[in-house]
Amino acid sequence: MTTHSVAPTPPKDTEWWRGAVIYQIYPRSYQDSNGDGIGDLLGIVERLPHIASLGVDAVWISPFFTSPMKDFGYDVSDYCDVDPMFGSLADFDAVVATAHALGLKVLIDLVLSHTSDQHPWFRESRASRDNPRADWYVWADARPDGTPPNNWLSIFGGSAWQWDSNRCQYYLHNFLVSQPDLNFHCDAVQDALLDVARFWLHRGVDGFRLDTINFYIADKQLRDNPALPPEARNANIAPAVNPYNWQEHVYDKNQPENLDFLAKFREVLDPFGAVAVGEVGDAQRGLEILGQYTSGNRVQMCYAFEMLSPEAPTAAYVADVMERVAQVAAEGWACWAFSNHDVARHISRWRLGPAAARAYLTLLMCLRGSVCLYQGEELGLPEADIAFDDLQDPYGREFWPEYKGRDGCRTPMVWEADSLNGGFSSARPWLPISSEHLALAVDAQEHAPEAIVHHYRRAIAFRRAHAALRRGTLEGLRTDGEVLSFHRHEGDEHLFCAFNLSDDPGEFTMPEGEWLPVGSELNSAAPVAAGETVYLGPWQPCLAIRRHQ
Repeated sequence: MTTHSVAPTPPKDTEWWRGAVIYQIYPRSYQDSNGDGIGDLLGIVERLPHIASLGVDAVWISPFFTSPMKDFGYDVSDYCDVDPMFGSLADFDAVVATAHALGLKVLIDLVLSHTSDQHPWFRESRASRDNPRADWYVWADARPDGTPPNNWLSIFGGSAWQWDSNRCQYYLHNFLVSQPDLNFHCDAVQDALLDVARFWLHRGVDGFRLDTINFYIADKQLRDNPALPPEARNANIAPAVNPYNWQEHVYDKNQPENLDFLAKFREVLDPFGAVAVGEVGDAQRGLEILGQYTSGNRVQMCYAFEMLSPEAPTAAYVADVMERVAQVAAEGWACWAFSNHDVARHISRWRLGPAAARAYLTLLMCLRGSVCLYQGEELGLPEADIAFDDLQDPYGREFWPEYKGRDGCRTPMVWEADSLNGGFSSARPWLPISSEHLALAVDAQEHAPEAIVHHYRRAIAFRRAHAALRRGTLEGLRTDGEVLSFHRHEGDEHLFCAFNLSDDPGEFTMPEGEWLPVGSELNSAAPVAAGETVYLGPWQPCLAIRRHQ
């Protein structure tokens, strides 16, 4: 691994991430520049002006590292190079340079909990029980009857343990069999991964999205997970048909030693002024873990799965989530998302019409925390329907047809409505493009004033214009039927935000104070005098700013 001796120059605003809007790029599906049907880094360079035009602060690029692509880049075989499918290190440098010229920060997706079984580290580790990397992965002997060491399950189905006939031991894999878990109880593993972070920081990245951040360390004693009562199960992390939901994941993740590693990781970030946002995958304790991981000198942000829920958030649900964040993560910082590369697009998942989609986006921009948007979300793309014969995702193939996997949210971005492949590629794309998506292509929406992409620009601009929304407190949560309201406050700025999350009209009582209207471009109802009733149409917000005394 090559490290650089150039001294880092931290940005002047090391708190830029608070309240930032981050746009996720899934590189296989963003833009193909070389006609092979697969998106690549130079394709991203070509399309970065579109992202900048939305007004976002940063991009998060899903993995582009060397990989056998069993899990589409989340199985890394070389952390410090670009897979030829996506281009070269020079192409990545062009992404960073172009993004920075456009005023965008660059975060990349680091997958530290596991590697590919093709990684040289694992090849050496599995060769014998006494080689220099023998303990770099989680190995364990079989039980006396030959069965796996414990009852841990893989998110992708079946046991989390795979027998290796060379070592005559089992190795742990929380995901695919081809994704063995690294052993973070080994100091050399932690040191090697911190060097990976340094490599990319010296290459100019502004930070990282940390995949499965709470999976890094497993219980050293390999104790069995307890059963989870049926009434406590939910499908926020894995589909309901997956028995992974039947366990309380006490020992296979969420270990206290992880806090020490995150503090080490933060020590690497700080000299560069870099940031990290962690993905917390836990159905029961996600917000509590978010609070632990973002409090003190650990990572700056985490997101849990509460807003990636299968059902549309009601006013009461959002209020409950925000109240729990205030209780368990008061000193931390959340990053909210409605869609990403692992869940069905929220337009379909929540069965949203145009007005509802706009209302939820406005709400998202008014919540305390930072925000992640997923590519194509700004176009209102629904989940694509992928036939089994076209399916690429091993997760979907395992649980088909009850669960169709993640390909429906990973289909290529649509740029040109009249192009056969939506302007994504001159060749047949790696996943088929939905005909329903073509009518929503970027060029079709740019010249349509009513198109949702313009609402995204307006809502993002509204957030950027108000410090109270980016960094302020959130107080006074209240629900009146399906009307959710709260106050945002920062310095001298005090905003009041109310949202009717319903197909029916709603109403609420205006709080104390003298209020001026803001957000008319977001269909905001005008405020009235304190104590009077505000009537909201279906999916209508009311946004107001307190008049200075």
